[in-house]
Amino acid sequence: MVARYLTTLSQINRDARLFLLTSALFGFAIFGGIYTTLLNLYLLRLGYQADFAGLVNGTGQVVLGLSAVPIGLLGRYLGSKRLLTAGLAAITLGFSLIPLAEFSPFPPAAWIIVTHMIGQLGIGLYFVHSGPFIMQITSPRERNHVYALNTALWPLAGFAGSLVGGLLPGFFAGQLGLEPSQAAAPYRYPLIIAAVLMVPAVAALSNIRTGGRVKLDLPPSGREMNGAPVLIIVIMGLAVLLRVAGEGVVRTFLNIYLDTDLQLTTAHIGLLLAVGQLLSVPAALAMPLFVRRWGDGLTYLYCTWGMVPSLILIALVPTWAAAGLGFMSLMSLIAIARPAIVVFQLEVILPRWRTLMAGATTTAVGLGWGLASWGGGYLVTRLGYGPLFIGGAILSAASAVLFWAFFRPRTPSARQTVDPNSGFDSGGKKYQVRS
Repeated sequence: MVARYLTTLSQINRDARLFLLTSALFGFAIFGGIYTTLLNLYLLRLGYQADFAGLVNGTGQVVLGLSAVPIGLLGRYLGSKRLLTAGLAAITLGFSLIPLAEFSPFPPAAWIIVTHMIGQLGIGLYFVHSGPFIMQITSPRERNHVYALNTALWPLAGFAGSLVGGLLPGFFAGQLGLEPSQAAAPYRYPLIIAAVLMVPAVAALSNIRTGGRVKLDLPPSGREMNGAPVLIIVIMGLAVLLRVAGEGVVRTFLNIYLDTDLQLTTAHIGLLLAVGQLLSVPAALAMPLFVRRWGDGLTYLYCTWGMVPSLILIALVPTWAAAGLGFMSLMSLIAIARPAIVVFQLEVILPRWRTLMAGATTTAVGLGWGLASWGGGYLVTRLGYGPLFIGGAILSAASAVLFWAFFRPRTPSARQTVDPNSGFDSGGKKYQVRS
């Protein structure tokens, strides 16, 4: 099994490798790396509090969510590659402007919110079209492995980005003769560097050839579910929204919690976040093995349930060790769940609905993260971090219950005639939509 796994990895095509390079740069600079580690700390050094950080993150995520469905529909006319390129360009523009807030002609708070919205719109373009685009440039044999590698690269690159991000403020503070715990300037320059690193990602994407041996109009997967496509999409989106809201309270507020409540230095925060992301890499790479045994639906379900104790640990044990352990566990489970649900959601729907499915679930990601950020900022300032993380655990559990109730594998009774339009999971068990 391991030999076959490694053989498949070695046969990944050129276009997929170039796309994986864009993912690595995205993870290192923006999603999990330098920006994730330093943005909230930069806002704190500007004199803002956790509620404003929640407002910034929440507003950006809501923009991502509300734009995702139109973005998905637009892909039918412009193609995923063009919109992915536009997304990376918007990411570069928006995130390079955020750390210039102190020099803008507009109020800094408004500048930060608007430029962050531009960056999040770019992330929306990237998220919505990366899944369908991978389906275009890969064969069925390598597809699960490319999705797994794509997910693994984010935390792996994020590990390096978090380490670098944790160290850069101290470096720039030394060069500027400033105290990193008080001044904003040592955080500004690393954020600018992170945004500029997205320029090579645009170049790599531009060199991908989308023609050739892989058809743009893919045939049905053979796993399509019977039932109304819109209902399938809505329930999938709601399940994803609840799960991402549970995840989002940690992604948005953990570094603030470590900085303000547990009094960790920026370097230590970067190290803890980096190690948490590094440990999720082997988990993501193992995703195809879990899917081979359980199917991607059950794999996603088990990982969503596993998030609950991880969040409870962070909530109930106020030490950096418990926060680190809970974060590491959470990131590992998400690393398995994310590629599993991407494959599941795109294969249980007819090809003509795939971009809409991707748009709807990206909407769910944006709204779920926005809910976590807005509601979390309000909750933290009134009740503290413990209730915030407990709320995340409750939302994760609700997501698991909904997903199980609607998508669970069911064995037909002896009297039922097997519907030829019903879909099957990768383990051979039939999925049916409940009426």
